[in-house]
Amino acid sequence: MKIHILGASCAGSTTLGNALSSQLNIPYFDTDSFFWEKSAVPYTVKRDPLLRNELLKAELSPFENYIVGGSLVSWGEEWKQMFDLAVFLYLPQEIRMERLVKRELERYGNAIYDDPQRHQLFLDFIDWASKYDNRAFTGRNIGIHENWLNGLNCKVIKIEGDTTVAERLNRIVKVLDLS
Repeated sequence: MKIHILGASCAGSTTLGNALSSQLNIPYFDTDSFFWEKSAVPYTVKRDPLLRNELLKAELSPFENYIVGGSLVSWGEEWKQMFDLAVFLYLPQEIRMERLVKRELERYGNAIYDDPQRHQLFLDFIDWASKYDNRAFTGRNIGIHENWLNGLNCKVIKIEGDTTVAERLNRIVKVLDLS
């Protein structure tokens, strides 16, 4: 089983991916690990698209089953054929943004307010993430994700609302008929 989990930032893709990985005993891969270069200031240096694709494919190649969490919409058409199931998570903006601020505080502490560079990165990220529900936004948005999902050759389930990880796992297990 090859599963793709996606949604807006802080919709819960990583949390669900790790939980599903544990439950199904198959590896989880986060697209952020391939999209971003390791750098002194994390999440600021994008990896070359051809290299990131090669790296992810190389990591996936030994496995018959895997979970990939995060958006692949700009990674190329070939990714649309690589999954047996896609899970789209949607949370209202207020909940996502609250989670995002909490996560940034956990990652960087008060530097998101006190350090000028980190503060600007935080403000830019908040601004970018807050536009997800705006279909006219030229960055990643819900419309882009919906178009991506409509072009997939696999079953798609949408999980909307602030559901628990256990509820999300139960929905997926039912679809996979593993109960």
